[in-house]
Amino acid sequence: MPAPLLTALDSEGHVHLIIGSNPLAGARCAKSIEVGAKPTIIAPANAEIHYVLAKRIQDGQVKWIKKAFEDTDVTSLGRVEVEYIVDAVFVTSAGTNSLSTHISQLCRQKRIPVNVVDAPNLCTFTLLSTHSDGPLHIGITTSGRGCKLASRIRREIASLLPKSFGGAIERLGTMRRRIVEEDHRAHQSDYPTPDMDDDDAPAQRPNFNRLVSEDDAGAARTRRMRWLSQICEYWPLKRLAAITDTDIDVILRSYKSTSDQPSQSLDSANLDNRLLPKPQIILAGSGPGSPSLLTLATHRAIQNASVILADKLVPAPVLELIPRRTPVHIARKFPGNADAAQTELLQLGLEALQKGHTVLRLKQGDPYVYGRGAEEYDYFRGEGYTPVVLPGITSALSAPLFAAIPPTHRSVADQVLICTGTGRKGAAPDPPPYIPTQTVVFLMSLHRLSSLVDALTGGVTVADVSDEKGDEKHWPPETPCAVIERASCPDQRVIRSRLQHVCGAVEEEGSRPPGLLVVGWSCEVLMSLEGNGRWVTEEGFAGFEGLDFEEACGPRAIDEQGAVDGLAIRGKQIDS
Repeated sequence: MPAPLLTALDSEGHVHLIIGSNPLAGARCAKSIEVGAKPTIIAPANAEIHYVLAKRIQDGQVKWIKKAFEDTDVTSLGRVEVEYIVDAVFVTSAGTNSLSTHISQLCRQKRIPVNVVDAPNLCTFTLLSTHSDGPLHIGITTSGRGCKLASRIRREIASLLPKSFGGAIERLGTMRRRIVEEDHRAHQSDYPTPDMDDDDAPAQRPNFNRLVSEDDAGAARTRRMRWLSQICEYWPLKRLAAITDTDIDVILRSYKSTSDQPSQSLDSANLDNRLLPKPQIILAGSGPGSPSLLTLATHRAIQNASVILADKLVPAPVLELIPRRTPVHIARKFPGNADAAQTELLQLGLEALQKGHTVLRLKQGDPYVYGRGAEEYDYFRGEGYTPVVLPGITSALSAPLFAAIPPTHRSVADQVLICTGTGRKGAAPDPPPYIPTQTVVFLMSLHRLSSLVDALTGGVTVADVSDEKGDEKHWPPETPCAVIERASCPDQRVIRSRLQHVCGAVEEEGSRPPGLLVVGWSCEVLMSLEGNGRWVTEEGFAGFEGLDFEEACGPRAIDEQGAVDGLAIRGKQIDS
């Protein structure tokens, strides 16, 4: 089968006849309106009209002829200037329908372009999956064999182009027209006919790079056009996209003498400076602790940032990934100073942005899970710098995993609740009511574990709990729970207990922050406490046993990348 002839058709003012009233008919009408055509649908008066299509009909964008299709429709509903023959027909019912086959045969006889959905053999043309950006239009077709694949290919290709590249094409086209007009006026009758360019022309003609001598008068008269052809062929697309109207004026004033040297050159350095990274703020989550759990995006941000502002609890192994050259400030947060330390970080970030830096705000876990990420986003956006936000693996879900606790498990737990144990200004938030099938993860709560457990089990009075329903809200003292500290780090520790004994367990074993509390019956799905006393303590992290992560992500590999050596952070300014 020969390849189809792909064309860009000017459809402004054309009449497109669309048979049917289903959602596809609505999509065909939308495409017709987009290209400036006038869609007319034919469907019975009692047909079910898709709501989007009904709105277009109501707004007068689409004409609805309420009747069944007749053969004369294709030769009587079109434009006057083409003797009422319609410009194209779209059939939105399946190709197996006898009417679809009949309409296809009729249109072929009348030489009217026809498209039948999902029936390439009945079509004389197919619609392309298109990307449009100003004068740039990219169309992909699989000839009706794989429509979804065509859409994906189109997205992939469009993603490779510089942003707003259509504007650059418009400016370059304006430049070409002005060169042709100005050079023709300057040289009058002896001006050579310029090469006629078309989108389907070969990449370049054989004389594109031919040697031009100083006494070649004809070449001197077309030097600007040759220069334009050269930059279109050789400049990176990103550099072409950076050209402005001012640049065009500079270029058009150049190359006017008999010498091939420009009278005023385009400042290439200034042009390239526009391609340099702009000041940028990145809010990134560093995960629960292990560098192996960083996302690739966050790892790249760590390597490329020019200033890093880190949370106090970001573990040392993650900080060791920071290149020696990069200045680091670690939050000066301690009890009673959280707000002041947060303000300091924001001010440091803004100052760095104003100096043109790429600032990485490195947070523990995920920026939007009790990380004040939205507050920082709003602050920097208000200062004119919209942050890029990179997710992190939150300890609220990864820590239970590393402690062999499935937060959800069929017939045991069908919901997960993530809470904080420390509210605004250090206040204790109200505890959640007891739901037997719920697993609750408490972050930032171990420093007030005793009062939290009392509130959960009813050991203290809770303001919003009535006397009548208090017992329904309180958690049974025998509810399994686990304290998980320094999850995914080599010194990870898990204390498994029950609500009635967990405070004594932590008092006996001591504290190893950062940590969290998991409460719910899912805590004993995989690890039972029966016969093990009031609590069980498990030391060490074995989550990556059998995986060669140390060689890929450990200190040796990091040192080979020029980042750090061993465990010490060297050559960086670390404030704490």
